[in-house]
Amino acid sequence: MSTKVLGWREWVSLPAFGLAAVRAKVDTGARTSALHVDWQEMFHRDGVEWVRFGLHPADVAAPGSAVEAPVFARRPVTDSGGHVGERVFIRTRMELAGLVFDAEINLTSRRAMRFPMLLGRTALANRFAVDPARSFVLGEPPGEDSKS
Repeated sequence: MSTKVLGWREWVSLPAFGLAAVRAKVDTGARTSALHVDWQEMFHRDGVEWVRFGLHPADVAAPGSAVEAPVFARRPVTDSGGHVGERVFIRTRMELAGLVFDAEINLTSRRAMRFPMLLGRTALANRFAVDPARSFVLGEPPGEDSKS
């Protein structure tokens, strides 16, 4: 199997959340992947901790949606400014370059960032190579109803 090459930014699909295409910065310097959420709240279901969080599509006229997922972990994460904070991690299916795989993603506000998703090296490992001189190697987002 040959390694697929990605550019420094690509479109990622998160089908469990109804997101056909999320604009993602591919960042080999980041260990974990992060997804922008508008808000999040914790709750318990059958003795298991879950998180309910708000996703907002790129079309600001479209309503945001609430999504629920079991909490996979809570871990400290150092942000780009060097600040450490505890984040909630979930596991979900990710589709990228024709591959479908489970990925750990932490939930955070990325409102001030240009990309609603950061794709870290844990999700990339043993699957992809990154050419930082290229961008959107995989092409335009799939479908007309894409969200990010």
